[in-house]
This record gives sequence, structure tokens and C-alpha cells, in this order.
Amino acid sequence: MIPDEAVLAAAMREAVAESRAALGGVSPNPAVGAVLLAPDGTEIARGHTQPPGGAHAEIEALRRAGDAARGATAVVTLEPCNHTGRTGPCAQALIEAGVARVVYAVGDPNPTAAGGADRLRAAGIEVIAGVGALDARSGPLRGWLFRQRFGRPLVTAKVASTLDGRIAAPDGTSQWITGPQARARAHRQRAELDAIIVGTGTVVADDPALTARLPDGTLHAHQPIRVAMGERDIPDGARIRDATVGGFRHVRTHDPVEVLAALDDTTWVLVEGGPGIIGAFLDADLVDEVDSYVAPTILGAGPSAVERAATITLADATELHLAGVERLGDDVLIRSVCDRLLP
Repeated sequence: MIPDEAVLAAAMREAVAESRAALGGVSPNPAVGAVLLAPDGTEIARGHTQPPGGAHAEIEALRRAGDAARGATAVVTLEPCNHTGRTGPCAQALIEAGVARVVYAVGDPNPTAAGGADRLRAAGIEVIAGVGALDARSGPLRGWLFRQRFGRPLVTAKVASTLDGRIAAPDGTSQWITGPQARARAHRQRAELDAIIVGTGTVVADDPALTARLPDGTLHAHQPIRVAMGERDIPDGARIRDATVGGFRHVRTHDPVEVLAALDDTTWVLVEGGPGIIGAFLDADLVDEVDSYVAPTILGAGPSAVERAATITLADATELHLAGVERLGDDVLIRSVCDRLLP
């Protein structure tokens, strides 16, 4: 008995959901999810990529399934790898486990690891490609796929502003422009990122922790690398330096290209400020999407969310595409993407 198309599509959605648990903790490897199905379509086991040096998603699922993997269908978000690195080839592990077929969403674009599908077919295993490809590409794999294509991490710029685009009052007060639901949403995103980038001016002025926190103030299990870019010295007691919470890097440059080059072990980073840093990344054409949290508040004065010396007329403006709008209590999250992220 072979699980039908609807069952395979549902299993792929579960594999994509499972892969979310790997986000932020497995770079520079891809965040992959795998689900093993019995011949009648019921789930046997699932798994996701472990931190570098650990098991890939397929191996995790096979380990949990044990002997029940024989004759099963493996549903994986990325084509099983075909090379030996810190771990062995997943394609060979699936062959040895005796699975009957492998279903995957996205082919592996890395020439070093590609070829798993051919290896499986050569061993007599049925292979079905492309199931749920759109969901997989737009899900936890997207940062890794972006790096494979463009050679740098996916860059999201985040701003939180009033209706009139202000991020602080004229007297400098800026805390809690948005409400608790928007803040919780932003912290969940931090827990999935590899790194957060801010300018040294923001660090010195605001002393941000840049941690990913739950609504009760406790920390998420994963914490992003905190990155300060700029020439200013960072005080020894700055919260961004806290070695007990994630990592810290000071990249002494104002050049966004150099900053991303120093983050060669990341696949998804967030540029969080200040306004001049976001402007510098925009001027360098290094912003791939913008998450704009807008509060129903009007200040009428105060610093703007983005400062760009290069923008003088509308002809110099950066054109983005609306990708989604999400209501978060009284606030709204507007997500916009550049051409590079269009399907």
C-alpha cells in the first residue's frame, strides 16, 4: 500500500512544521524536517536537523523509528544529502534502513551534497520530488536556500514605529511603542534567527540586551548572536556582551558588506537599528525584506525609522512588494520583500 497524494502532502506540511524547531540553531546547515510514514499512511516518527556535528533530520527520524523504518515512506523537506562531512550521507542511511520510498520537497542546490535522489533510485528506492515545494522554500529552508543562491545570509530589517514613522519621542523616550502582542511576535522571530545587527551608537545609547524573551521575561532556548557594527568601543559592562546568553561579535566597520562577510556561518540575520544602520543596508541593496511594526500612535516629531543619505527624490526610493499584513492587538505588522524574494 502506498500513501496517496493527500497523505503525502499532509506529511510534508508536518515535516515543514517539524523543521521549524531547527531554526537558528543549525546554521550554516539547512533547517530540515523529516516524517516517516507506515504503508497505511500513519506516522511512525519524525525528526529535524540537530546542531552542527549532530544528526540530520532523516537520521533523527530513522533513530526514533528503529526497525519500523523498513518499508516506510520518508517525507523530507530537502533532498537527502549524498556526501560525507561531519556526518555520513543521509541517502545511504535511508537505503540501509530499508525504506521503500523517499518523498522530498526541494532539490539540494549544493553541488557537494547533491545527488541523493540518484543514489536512492540506483538502490531501487522509489523517489518522488517536488511535493510541497512552495511551502518548503518559503519556510525554515528559505535562509539557507538564499545563502546557497546569493552567497550571503538573508537580511530582514525590522522597525517599530508610530503611524507617522517615528521610533522615539523628541525627548528620546522610545520604549513600548508597540504593544505586548507585537513585542512577543518580534521575540519569537529573534529565537529563530542566527544574528541581530545593531550599530554601536544604539548599544552605547540604549544598552539593549537583544535577547529572545518569552512574555514572562524568561529566555527562549535559542539565542541569536548579538552583533555591534561600528568603530565605537563597547563598554565592558554592556548587556550585549553577556557571555551567558548567546554570542557577541563586534565588527569594527560601517560597511554592511563587511559585516555580512564576518557572519559567514549564518543564513538569516536581522538588522534592528538604528535608523542610519538600516539606511546603510538599504543603500547597499542588502535588505531583502522589511518587517514594519506600526502602532496606532502619532507623535508629530522625533527620529524617523530609517535615515538614508542617498535618498533625495522619489526616484531614489527602494521599491518593495507587499508580502503580508498581520494584526497584533492594536498594532499591525507589514511585511515587504524585494524582488529577490519573489516566487
